[in-house]
Amino acid sequence: MEKRLGFGLFHRRANELELTDQGRAFQPGLSVAFDGIDRLTEQVAAMRSGPVLVAGIAPAFALNWLIPRLPSFSRKHPEVEFRMATGGKRLPLNDDWTCSVRRGIGDWPGYIAEELFPATLLPVCTPEIAKGLRHPRDLRRATLIVVAHLREQWKWWFDAAGLYPPVQPAGEVVFDSSPMAIKAVLDGAGVAVAQLPYVSDALASGRLVSPFPIVRKKYESWYLAYRPVRKDDPALRAFRHWLHGEAAEQRQEYERLISAARGQGKRKRSRGAD
Repeated sequence: MEKRLGFGLFHRRANELELTDQGRAFQPGLSVAFDGIDRLTEQVAAMRSGPVLVAGIAPAFALNWLIPRLPSFSRKHPEVEFRMATGGKRLPLNDDWTCSVRRGIGDWPGYIAEELFPATLLPVCTPEIAKGLRHPRDLRRATLIVVAHLREQWKWWFDAAGLYPPVQPAGEVVFDSSPMAIKAVLDGAGVAVAQLPYVSDALASGRLVSPFPIVRKKYESWYLAYRPVRKDDPALRAFRHWLHGEAAEQRQEYERLISAARGQGKRKRSRGAD
């Protein structure tokens, strides 16, 4: 390109490229052109012969629950092209999506909402941190991990634990998103109260534990939502059937984890009595 134009587009330095004045003039138009190519590519890709499913999924739910399970869907339905869009609770439903998996009360006008499993909060931490936690009051010596826009979840859990007012912890680490908070919990940065779908796999593998046998069920649940007109979409039919099967297993896992937590609490109380 530079040879054809007859001038340089970059200043080339060691380990660094910097646009020349001509390069800066060239960049905006090229960006528009590349965006156009990208949109055209998406349009052509949408013309593939097989069914396509576009699902709006919240990042935390996608990273910690759905994506680890997607290979199972792909093995069962290799004919379906699965595309994921960012679609959390705070984002509106998009008519370009085939469906959405989201948390709420299932009241989305114009959409069918099929309940998957309840929204349940549980404190989690690494096994090492849990060794020093025998009672919820012990959290005053711990570092609590907080998601900035979900700070009230800790209050809800403290209410369920019967702690009024809530415990004042030794420290807090605040994150902007649930995925970052969960990564911090896994790295041993502190104790978080999390949605069970976000941590159920880590609990099942032993990477995380719940230090207290106390859960808080919210008024919300997780739902599969879609327009009635899409009900007979072959890709959606396949996804619905698979997703409800996975949700049934998740509900069983909820009961197993809750039972295990309650048993853990009884053992702790028994040791305390001794």
